[in-house]
Amino acid sequence: SFSDHSYGFRPGRNAHQAVLAAQQFVHAGRNIVVDVDLEQFFDRVDHDLLIARLSVKVTDRGVLRLVRAYLNSGTLIDGVVVDSDRGTPQGGPLSPLLANVLLDEVDKELERRGHCFVRYADDANVYVRSLKAGQRVMALLRRLYDRLRLQVNECKSAVASAFGRKFLGYGFWLSVQGEVKRWVASKALQAFKSRIRQLTPRNAGRSLSKVAEGLKGYLLGWKAYFGLSQTPRVMQRFDEWIRRRLRAIQLKQWKTGRNIYRELRKLGAVDELASAVASNSHRLWYNSAGLIHGVLTVAWADRLGLPRLY
Repeated sequence: SFSDHSYGFRPGRNAHQAVLAAQQFVHAGRNIVVDVDLEQFFDRVDHDLLIARLSVKVTDRGVLRLVRAYLNSGTLIDGVVVDSDRGTPQGGPLSPLLANVLLDEVDKELERRGHCFVRYADDANVYVRSLKAGQRVMALLRRLYDRLRLQVNECKSAVASAFGRKFLGYGFWLSVQGEVKRWVASKALQAFKSRIRQLTPRNAGRSLSKVAEGLKGYLLGWKAYFGLSQTPRVMQRFDEWIRRRLRAIQLKQWKTGRNIYRELRKLGAVDELASAVASNSHRLWYNSAGLIHGVLTVAWADRLGLPRLY
């Protein structure tokens, strides 16, 4: 009975579908987004309001009593149970479903007014054709959320160009051909690079295969979510950057110029290349680029078990 515009925590629906729906709205010319962020949503849910909305959909009083007990169970902090009169447990399996129950009222009102929108849990974006229309929708949403005793985070919410906002880690850009395309938002890219640096320190004391194994799970998970991006060059550059970090670790582990020369020659490097790298053995990052690609190749990284993003 939930809205077709709601994608979070529902069978057969996911974040990728929400991003694709948002992209279609922007491609149709709805270039202004009403991006609403609710302040501490899961902490602010009013129990009485939630049970009242839930009772419309669920008539079994036993179930309602059980949900009420779940909401009132409190939080264990330093061994002491602290009572809670509002909010749903973050991370609790029931909380996302209860969020959909509470916010369905807003969805249905937006549907009734014919708006194009996408909601994933407490993240909602409404797509319109002008700033004036966006401001009217924002005023409407403030009223609707106020009825539910929820507060709009004014610092994070905005009526703005859809090309300057992110949604579920994605943003949109306009190609030369005039197509609206998906890209990974800058904040997500920065978080990715930061995590890769943490996973690939040069002084970790681990074998290169262990480093690659540590990267594998993170890279596969990141690719599964952000593989929807339509910026292959960005993914290709990240692949190259990660392989370069592994080359620098390999050179570090070979330690001395003599060992570097010997190992590179074993791998088929010509004498001139092996000598040049060995003579500057302390310049790890510098040596990890250039002609050494022909020795510590993409296939070398593949053999280590390193997944490719592109």
